[in-house]
Amino acid sequence: MENSLGKISRLFLVLCAVALLLVLFVPLWRIELTAPQYPEGLMLQIFPNKLGGNVDIINGLNHYIGMKVLIDKDFIEFTVLPYIIGFFSLACLLVALLNRKRLLKIVFSLFLIFGIVAMIDFWRWEYDYGHNLNPAAAIQVPGQSYQPPLIGYKQLLNFGAYSVPDIGGWIFIGVGIILVSLIYVEWKKIKKAKIKSLK
Repeated sequence: MENSLGKISRLFLVLCAVALLLVLFVPLWRIELTAPQYPEGLMLQIFPNKLGGNVDIINGLNHYIGMKVLIDKDFIEFTVLPYIIGFFSLACLLVALLNRKRLLKIVFSLFLIFGIVAMIDFWRWEYDYGHNLNPAAAIQVPGQSYQPPLIGYKQLLNFGAYSVPDIGGWIFIGVGIILVSLIYVEWKKIKKAKIKSLK
């Protein structure tokens, strides 16, 4: 059937469903901090439902420059994100079971929109975290903000900050690549079948 998926595509969708479930148990993102006084480095890990890594040490350092204390309960994202990930895992499984190309396109579109919204939300959090400082902080540098990079490297006073995907983030990227690849493969199959029918 023209609207049906190939067996390989359906297997990859099941693989995506399982991979997204794994994301619930691993960090999505990490921010690494390096400085002369911390040669081993510090790390903030962002899981779907909590913060991990050297949270207490980072909070202690940030107190001196007036940054907000990082507390899990202050992030509404940690409440909703596990459900969103579960939704996409179930959606991939349903597309494989219902076997419809149109559903694959819908799920990929929603997945892409979610990815864009998530990165915007992450940038918004970083901006607020790095700019809304306590005016009574012990250390104040006029005009200085401490917004971590969205992705990549940024120098923040004597700290170098690296912001990169962690295991869960790479799984998300991998799932996105698989979904768009499946759409392309299925489109090529339809195109090839139409050319063959004209001969």
